[in-house]
Amino acid sequence: MGAVDSAHYWRHPGLGGLDLMHARFVRHRFGRHSHETYAIGVVEQGEEEIRFADGVERAGPGGVVLIEPGVVHTGQARTPDGWTYRVLYPGVEQVRAAAAELGGGAGTPSFSRRVVADPRLARQVAAAHRAARPGGAADADLRLHALLVRLLAAYGTSGGTRRERTDQRALERARDLLHAGLPCPPPLTELAASVGLTPFGLVRSFRVRYGMPPHAYVTHLRVTRARSLLAAGLPPAEVAQLVGFCDQSHLSRHFRRLVGVPPRAYQRAITSNPRRPDSS
Repeated sequence: MGAVDSAHYWRHPGLGGLDLMHARFVRHRFGRHSHETYAIGVVEQGEEEIRFADGVERAGPGGVVLIEPGVVHTGQARTPDGWTYRVLYPGVEQVRAAAAELGGGAGTPSFSRRVVADPRLARQVAAAHRAARPGGAADADLRLHALLVRLLAAYGTSGGTRRERTDQRALERARDLLHAGLPCPPPLTELAASVGLTPFGLVRSFRVRYGMPPHAYVTHLRVTRARSLLAAGLPPAEVAQLVGFCDQSHLSRHFRRLVGVPPRAYQRAITSNPRRPDSS
């Protein structure tokens, strides 16, 4: 029997709330997406290929992946057997709190590298992740915070994320209009006219600035909103309507493509936080 995809997603209540995932993906491919949080992962088996706007990174066993908020990327297996990994999604304020211990400023902390080969750090990521599982170690919060401090001490940088220079104000206005327009944002021609760009110029510059064209950004935004509504307990069919998807199946298809688990599985994990067996 061929290998199958599996993913366990849950929320650790400490540090103000922190999402985690332990997954094995063989066939699943993440579409272009970004996170409102950081994504800190360690590959346990296999090899993952991650495509960014400015290049491709690969992470094998023991590779630690560091992705900042708002950085658009994909993810897929690079080997036939897929890859198994653990991921933590700390929020910006949680990482800022760790940076403050190192004398960091008020800005958003960033990392000098996206994939690092650091066996000791890899073990620490995995240990903190295991500690934060439902029913895990009593000192999970301390381990998680210590991990963030060590990450920033070893690979943190005061520089921001890499962005190409474009007409920032026009693109930010376009982005704000997409946010404000959900569930039915303005069509491309109207959006471009509103910010003083041609449709072609908007698509080209928006892709450079945000890593995806406006229509893909809307899909990503809808899934992000859907996550919040599902966490609040709303049924998936209602969520689909509220965020602008055609129906529940439309929501499910895009949600799993970008998040890695179906909406109902995500909702069960977030709202009930069931105890799940750990395969380690």
